[in-house]
Amino acid sequence: MAVTIEESWKQQLKTEFEQPYFKQLSQFIKAEYALHTCYPKGKDVFAAFDHSPFDETKVVIIGQDPYHGPGQANGLCFSVKEGIAHPPSLINIFKEIETDLGKPYPQSGNLERWAAQGVLLLNATLTVRAHEAGSHQKRGWETFTDAVIKRLSDKREGLIFMLWGGFAKKKASLIDKKKHHILTSGHPSPLSANRGYWFGNRHFSQANEILKQAGQEPINW
Repeated sequence: MAVTIEESWKQQLKTEFEQPYFKQLSQFIKAEYALHTCYPKGKDVFAAFDHSPFDETKVVIIGQDPYHGPGQANGLCFSVKEGIAHPPSLINIFKEIETDLGKPYPQSGNLERWAAQGVLLLNATLTVRAHEAGSHQKRGWETFTDAVIKRLSDKREGLIFMLWGGFAKKKASLIDKKKHHILTSGHPSPLSANRGYWFGNRHFSQANEILKQAGQEPINW
């Protein structure tokens, strides 16, 4: 797997790309893409980084792994390509924004518009085999994305990390709480949201308030 990734991230992560685990991961991914249908497309595997350079990242949202249905995944967590029906978690994210910020429900589920404003939409696992959720977990991606979170924590200040659900909340241990803001809630999936663990978290207005107080542009969610 040839790593083509945005230049500032390439500089930050070059030591990771040289690690034995990453070389093994690359071989695994190369074989998977050759033998099976996998998502996202090869050119989109590092899309989250390409859309949100290291020094421009303001907010980090952590997902688990890419959507595994045809035409859904575009390399940004919770996001789908233009014209694709919104998956249940994304519907609940947009519903929360509606009530939190009074914004109308959007037509497009493509979150590149967020990424362009400095929202890093990071899945813990960056690839998946078609129709097999979690099929590329525990192969090295988590080691890589943990290093990403740690690098942001160490080298940046005042970032907002949104940790939704048990899996994402475990990533709090990688983040320096004295330097950064951590917002936690249940996951936006229907299972969690319908039990009252998601709706009303007001993460989007909270994030914008934090950014404003720091003299930064709020996000147009």
